Amino acid sequence: MVFTYLGYGIGTLFGYLRDFLRNSGIEKCNAAVEREEQKDFVPLYQNFENFYTRNLYMRIRDNWNRPICSAPGAVFDVMERVTDDYNWTFRFTGRVIKDVINMGSYNFLGLAAKYDESMSTVKEVLETYGLGVGSTRQEMGTLDKHKELEDLVAKFLNVEDAMVFGMGFATNSMNIPALVGKGCLILSDELNHASLVLGARLSGATIRIFKHNNMQSLEKLLRDAVIYGQPRTRRAWRKILILVEGIYSMEGSIVCLPDIVALKKKYKAYLYIDEAHSIGSVGPTGRGVVEFFGMDPRDIDVFMGTFTKSFGAAGGYIAGRKDLVDYLRTYSHSAAYATSMSPPVAEQIIRVMKLIMGLDGTTKGLQKIQQLAKNTRYFRQRLSKMGFIVYGNEESPVVPLLLYMPAKVAAFARHLLKRKIGVVVVGFPATPLAEARARFCVSAAHTREMLDTVLEALDEMGDLLDVKYSRNRKSARPELYDEMSFELED
Repeated sequence: MVFTYLGYGIGTLFGYLRDFLRNSGIEKCNAAVEREEQKDFVPLYQNFENFYTRNLYMRIRDNWNRPICSAPGAVFDVMERVTDDYNWTFRFTGRVIKDVINMGSYNFLGLAAKYDESMSTVKEVLETYGLGVGSTRQEMGTLDKHKELEDLVAKFLNVEDAMVFGMGFATNSMNIPALVGKGCLILSDELNHASLVLGARLSGATIRIFKHNNMQSLEKLLRDAVIYGQPRTRRAWRKILILVEGIYSMEGSIVCLPDIVALKKKYKAYLYIDEAHSIGSVGPTGRGVVEFFGMDPRDIDVFMGTFTKSFGAAGGYIAGRKDLVDYLRTYSHSAAYATSMSPPVAEQIIRVMKLIMGLDGTTKGLQKIQQLAKNTRYFRQRLSKMGFIVYGNEESPVVPLLLYMPAKVAAFARHLLKRKIGVVVVGFPATPLAEARARFCVSAAHTREMLDTVLEALDEMGDLLDVKYSRNRKSARPELYDEMSFELED
């Protein structure tokens, strides 16, 4: 941690030096700047706010936004690009890096794949309905496919009703403001996704943050809210809504659902759970964290999830009691103003959900869920034995590996791409400044050979970059000792 902050400190000093050289005209400035005739205006591009982007992010920018040119399956093809001006601009070479092992896409069940005969129903829907709907759900944008999907989602989650939306991010950001407003209190986990944060801010409700998965922190906020009420007036809050995720996308941790349900019942609060990463990927039959903990779906007030991960599609859903869903059909901003879900996308979700539920007459869906669980446990256990610091629950297919230093983040991703392994590296502001990491997403489509290839490369990379920070480090390649020369551990 000391060296991480020291690295940022040195980078910041050089950043100020280079800004001075740019302002003096000694070095060319490639960043967006105000036009000369607008120099007396209020700045549109805040110089200080862009300091991190100009001087730190730009140095390692080549590790993000890499374009791929194939389906995001277990392997994919990456378009090769190079830079001539230190990552300010890129140009494509025309070459394609073939068969890169995909460890970054949220393709948990391996169902985001190129066309095969199992997708024939999607092709038929495309031919019948076309691509776009051209209307909102409240006007002429509700199709029979949408109703079929909503009934299937409700059946899958074992709830009364559901409503689907064309965009996963907007499912949170546009529906939370319909549920709470001024005079309401939102208690939000500190590591919630940006869509939940934006939805909470747009609602106008008072927001208080509790420490990640910390029940003592949450209960203190709940107790204070019940005892003291609203600031100044001391009136009781109109509603108290707890916002959590099933699996946290940057931590790989699973929500402590039984404890949160117990607290929400004790203090008469409502619970909104975002299962974007957990639906389809955890639980014996892929029904998310409620099934994972063996709980009653009626204990959850608002179910939210997306179809972009396990279902290989797009969009999201809100599910729960029928009166809740009926209310959102009228008051949701997405229902009133957003274009409806594309019919082929709806059919893809229907196809996958029937596969998971076994309604296609096979056990392929269940086999994929079980394979994902096996791959997840294997990959996590091997990483831990190698000596890496790995965050998250053992059952979570989202696997963060801590790298800390920004220079090592860049080297990590670049070296692995040379070995035909595609990874996602993450830093500030998506993570705390000193906790940059690589985030692996395990898929049911990964074979054991693929995972072993990745693990072997990671083992070598960990030694090369010295990122095996765990104090419980064990060798991934144990030596064979002679039977008479071993020593007993204390």
